[in-house]
Amino acid sequence: MSSEEKLQAIRTRIDALDEELQALINERASLAQEVARVKLADGEEALFYRPEREAQVLRRVKERNQGPLPAEEVARLFREVMSACLALEQPMQIAFLGPEGTFSQEAVLKHFGHSALTLPMAAIDEVFREVEAGSANYGVVPVENSTEGAINHTLDLLLKTPLKICGEVELRIHDHLMTQVDSLAEIKCVYSHAQSLAQCREWLDAHLAGVERVSVSSNAEAARLARDEAGAAAIAGYSAAELYDLKILESNIEDDPNNTTRFFILGRDDVPASGKDKTALLVSTKNKPGALSQLLEPLARHGISMTRIESRPSRKGVWEYVFFVEIEGHQDEEQVASALGALEREAAMYKILGSFPRAVL
Repeated sequence: MSSEEKLQAIRTRIDALDEELQALINERASLAQEVARVKLADGEEALFYRPEREAQVLRRVKERNQGPLPAEEVARLFREVMSACLALEQPMQIAFLGPEGTFSQEAVLKHFGHSALTLPMAAIDEVFREVEAGSANYGVVPVENSTEGAINHTLDLLLKTPLKICGEVELRIHDHLMTQVDSLAEIKCVYSHAQSLAQCREWLDAHLAGVERVSVSSNAEAARLARDEAGAAAIAGYSAAELYDLKILESNIEDDPNNTTRFFILGRDDVPASGKDKTALLVSTKNKPGALSQLLEPLARHGISMTRIESRPSRKGVWEYVFFVEIEGHQDEEQVASALGALEREAAMYKILGSFPRAVL
């Protein structure tokens, strides 16, 4: 058999597999529609998006994968299939910190897939309000960056919102220098969000030391300014360069190649356990020596791992603080519930922000 004949035989097999895949995907979509009909027939307000169910499905996809495609890539393919099927049940509207072209929008698409409807908001607090009002099904907000630390505005808003944390997204951040000009020497000003300017500080010092750096509300806004102003450049993600028709002069200029931002998914309902979960809470201590150590002691006693603690001003008095705490496990698990019960009895203020599946993708 000649090489051309071998190739033709392989292509014929690929075509047959494509037909099988298409039929199976459509069968899955039909089952998703049947799920919607069953839920609506129950007469109660139906929850179509189940974060714990999707996390379990994607974990199984990764566990059973045998290659040659990497497990992460196969899971992303399944995410898009699930997104399209969910859109048949109920189109999802997701609010995020806009405008279009921001890393927040990339986080939305990574978590919900490209069949979700994205709603750009002008500020983080507007994302909260949109979900609280029911105008969006969920919201996506940044909570911390591996280089620059916590997004304090998000933590402050969590203190007073009735919303629940329903999930998390970890997004590797690659910052690109984009502009209309042809060389670094022609750049007179660099626009970006304050976080991105900080994440690229060393590169900017080395390559654009004398150039003005201007902080703006978002990287997408920076890209718009770079498009409209002569001699201006922006630091933003690849999607912003595409959206605003800018050329990328320098790629991956972030100082830390592992630079990652974590986002929270905000919703109105508690999420059942998925098997691999986290729980977030806000607490404050009573004003006495050793109060914080005593407050957190139940976690150690019950074998609960604390993955994060962050302090924020309580805004109720000078030098009074609340602590944002994340632990491993779901609040409904026996050991976690026992530890949280003991912690609540010791705390001056106690608020569960939600239990949610650990990031899968």
